[in-house]
Amino acid sequence: MKRILTGLCAALLSLAAIAAPARAAPPVWVVKDADSEMLLFGSIHVLPPGLAWRPAALDAGLKRADDLWFELPAGPAAEQEISRLAASTGVLPPGQSLFTLLTPKDAQLLLRAAEGLGVDKTTLDRLEPWLAEVAIAAAAYRAAGADTQFGVEKMVEAAAPPRVRRQALETPAEQLSLFDQSPLAEQIASLNQTVRELQEDPEGYNKLVRAWLAGDVTTLDQEALEPMRQASPGVFQRLVTDRNARWVVELDGRLKGKGRTVVVVGVGHLVGADGLPARLRALGYSVTGP
Repeated sequence: MKRILTGLCAALLSLAAIAAPARAAPPVWVVKDADSEMLLFGSIHVLPPGLAWRPAALDAGLKRADDLWFELPAGPAAEQEISRLAASTGVLPPGQSLFTLLTPKDAQLLLRAAEGLGVDKTTLDRLEPWLAEVAIAAAAYRAAGADTQFGVEKMVEAAAPPRVRRQALETPAEQLSLFDQSPLAEQIASLNQTVRELQEDPEGYNKLVRAWLAGDVTTLDQEALEPMRQASPGVFQRLVTDRNARWVVELDGRLKGKGRTVVVVGVGHLVGADGLPARLRALGYSVTGP
């Protein structure tokens, strides 16, 4: 989950140390055919405040755009729906305990992380592993002052002119089901990895953000995607490859029309040979970018 949600499960206690390069340049791709133009921008969903990251190409694209696509619908209604669905699907059946699903060692590590981050252990014990992972990661973000309020989607949504049509590639139910329907063993392994990273890799998230700010797609691919390709190929297939394949069908359909579009999705969906730019290039579109 860490790599797909762009740091959701990384150690964030040193977020304040992130320093933007003198000239931040997160990666932007431009896709064209005879009568359409699509700007692809890779998001980091959760960021600390005060980070100067918006490239001029994105701002210019938003001013000219006819439509703006996110992974999920923008706005409070979608956020409330996500919360409702998580509360209804991410809780263990009566009588089950998260801590008893883990080995004694892993349960102790999780308890220690929860105590350090101020997460109520009684509440945590009632959650399915995937939602417990989200709860731990969210607490780490809060402790570091980072939040979705400062993430790319919120900033782009606020910057886009009201006339620009908002679209979404997935519904809240579709996205949450990717995690809720994962095999229990995969959920537990991901939760355990998150807890270990909270202790062992305090610079992991910072490195990803610095690479993103620098437009370093090679490092983004190696740090964010390659470990999951190697360690959990099934998870990678379901959360990256399959989603990219579905999304490129939507984007191809949009490009077969006419007009200007901006697409903002997690940066992990744009880099590498399996990313959306590579897939659109393979369909015959002109694609420029890093």
